Amino acid sequence: MVTILDRTNLSNAAPLAPADEKRVRHPEKAHKPDTEVLRKPEWIRVKAPTSKGYHETRELVRSHKLVTVCEEAGCPNIGECWDKKHATFMIMGEICTRACAFCNVATGKPNALDLDEPDNVAKAVRQMGLQHVVITSVDRDDLADGGAEHFEKVIWAIRAASPQTTIEILTPDFLKKPGALERVVAAKPDVFNHNMETVPGNYLTVRPGARYFHSVRLLQRVKELDPTMFTKSGIMVGLGEERNEVLQLMDDLRTADVDFLTIGQYLQPTRKHHKVERFVTPEEFKSYEDIAYTKGFLMVSSSPLTRSSHHAGDDFARLKAARENLQLVRT
Repeated sequence: MVTILDRTNLSNAAPLAPADEKRVRHPEKAHKPDTEVLRKPEWIRVKAPTSKGYHETRELVRSHKLVTVCEEAGCPNIGECWDKKHATFMIMGEICTRACAFCNVATGKPNALDLDEPDNVAKAVRQMGLQHVVITSVDRDDLADGGAEHFEKVIWAIRAASPQTTIEILTPDFLKKPGALERVVAAKPDVFNHNMETVPGNYLTVRPGARYFHSVRLLQRVKELDPTMFTKSGIMVGLGEERNEVLQLMDDLRTADVDFLTIGQYLQPTRKHHKVERFVTPEEFKSYEDIAYTKGFLMVSSSPLTRSSHHAGDDFARLKAARENLQLVRT
């Protein structure tokens, strides 16, 4: 069950106390007991962002009134990426209609779509001179098409403003939104990413609003609609999954002909979120990477700090090269 809190008129209200602000961000988790927070090992720690490039990117995001998943999800790589002028834009607002146990994006009743957002995103992409951009979104179960038309408009606006930029989208699952996926694929992004997030046995507790096999089928359907489009998916580990469950998930994604797999360590945003069951070692991540390549993925990124859009531009170039090499081998 998801508790919906209307934040539409909060902009005119008195400032919230810190405790109230925390309650507003995750109302569905407020009643839960605090969970244990494990001490992070050395390999998972990152420095606080302080560089000039980081501050310039932050100012550009603010000036265009944009939302980034880098901030909303508390990504540990924000300092590195923003210093290099890399950012993942999160469209359709910063309030999600779902309440996944791992996610730090606010839950509630979203505001109306910003009709200027596609142009604002496109302007920022052009101003930053991005060769590759990642566009993601909150879940918008409140919209008839789940936000598919808005994804279209953002893709079209970027194509018009910056034709040389390649576009990667990271979409929600469009659950019970007939025709939504087809619209987004028809807009011709270069990479279609939809994250599985975790193994199927964890879905009821970690991702209760989603359905595992629906997500697998969505990725498979992308390839049916456009076999030339790159597909990508990612999971977190450290949520209590077993190794054999991760290997089975790999097989499921290969059955759907997914090209690119990312695997990263789950990090707990607050004590109210799902706890980190354990920190997976770098050696285990390397083992997952080796196995995934033997199963046929064109690209695999597996490390403690791997995130879906980390190094996305460089990875896209490697992904294209891997496909070209495979085609040469087959001919």
